[in-house]
Amino acid sequence: MSVPELDRGTIAADNSAAEPARPAAQDSSPPRSMRPLIMRLHFYAGILVAPFLLIATISGGLYAIAPTLEQVLYRDLLHVDSTGPALPLAEQVRAAQQLRPDLTVSAVRPASEVGETTRVLFTDPSLGESERTAVFIDPATASSTGESVVYGSSSALPVRTWISQLHRHLHLGEPGRIYSELAASWLWVIALGGVYLWVQRYRTQRTRTRQSARLWTFDRTARGRNRTLGWHGTTGMWIAVGLIFLSATGLTWSTYAGANVGELRTALSWTTPTLDTTLGVSDTAPAAGGHDGHDGHTAAVADAGALGRNVGALDRVLAAAAEHRVTEHVEMSIPADGHTAVTVTETRQPWQFVTDAVAIDPATGAVTATNTFADWPLAAKLTTWGIALHMGILFGLFNQLVLLALAVALGTLIVRGYQLWWQRRPTRGSRRVARPPLRGTWRRLHPVTVVAVVAAAVTVGWFAPLLGLSLLAFLLVDVAVGLLRRRRSPEHSPEATSATG
Repeated sequence: MSVPELDRGTIAADNSAAEPARPAAQDSSPPRSMRPLIMRLHFYAGILVAPFLLIATISGGLYAIAPTLEQVLYRDLLHVDSTGPALPLAEQVRAAQQLRPDLTVSAVRPASEVGETTRVLFTDPSLGESERTAVFIDPATASSTGESVVYGSSSALPVRTWISQLHRHLHLGEPGRIYSELAASWLWVIALGGVYLWVQRYRTQRTRTRQSARLWTFDRTARGRNRTLGWHGTTGMWIAVGLIFLSATGLTWSTYAGANVGELRTALSWTTPTLDTTLGVSDTAPAAGGHDGHDGHTAAVADAGALGRNVGALDRVLAAAAEHRVTEHVEMSIPADGHTAVTVTETRQPWQFVTDAVAIDPATGAVTATNTFADWPLAAKLTTWGIALHMGILFGLFNQLVLLALAVALGTLIVRGYQLWWQRRPTRGSRRVARPPLRGTWRRLHPVTVVAVVAAAVTVGWFAPLLGLSLLAFLLVDVAVGLLRRRRSPEHSPEATSATG
């Protein structure tokens, strides 16, 4: 959930400008309750972080359906009408080389089905990081359907790349990634806090009032703020697990928290294995970290004719890979020297849960190394599946529609949260915005609970630095506001009695 669910006592407090002293005493939470603290945190996080979440939600919803948009927008590149037998892969690659003799071929994605094009990938020094030029070849005729810039290990086309970078860093480069990491860092906190508040409200209604308690549904007969609150709380309950999942998987891509995730995986030997492509070495070595599963490459002495020989051996290599059950949707590296093996790696596809890879000597067709998904650590498998799920790939169109629905629900949740804040504003007097939840929440906690909360906050803040720093900023601002109000209220009204909320 994105902004606070507030109790009736607090609502009454802020809607009555004529009785400023009475509201502060109307918090019905029991002594030693965590509810006031969580409510205050939920409120501030919702109000201040929700704009970042809304941007991430809109761009994330677009990215969820980007794979399908890609198939529609680039159909002329990706599909052909010819149905004849495919020409040798080497011939298809050479046809692409003739079209781009100024570039060096680096990989190829053979057509896996009739009607698909073969994607021949070139290293292009004029492009940015992780970008390559792709020439699309009709497998039956070796004619080109066009070319485009593709990005990353998923070989995303321009529209999908644009949406991805909008979601990742707002097209601002590395500085822009702070926004997405901040949103991902706070999303799980806000979601869990909202669930806690809604469940507590449900329990209170069930035991202390005569109202029918609702946890998973809302009262359609309610009006005004109660109706908004019902929508906000019920929606948050239904999508909370999805929000926590998006937060956890999103943090693996982040700059600061992501680095800590990588270090933790390395320390626990949970990294994704990768192939050693040096010819004559067959052992697999652990990756240094991350989750992209890129094949490692070893520097070798240049060989002027090696690239041509490696291209000529592609069909033999593809057949050898098929014997090791590395088939269908694959990407084959094409080394430019004679000392590096060709790697054949299964790419992420809908309903494909295994991504095996082999390294093959192009001169002999012998397999020099294997990377079998079944042998990966469980954490590496879960990471791969989680990322594919987050990207809308793992379960195809169904996956994309679920993510889109989740984005719409989260966007609605955020808007409803701000609507709750607006509906709490006083209707009389000069005050135009609603007060935050009551101060003095730390005083109500048991000292042991305070120590535990602080220790947990420090630990989480160290692991997710942007969460820790922003939480500290919230605390400092809250203390400063409390001190300022205390100075302005010598009579020490209930709103000003505590400088720490």
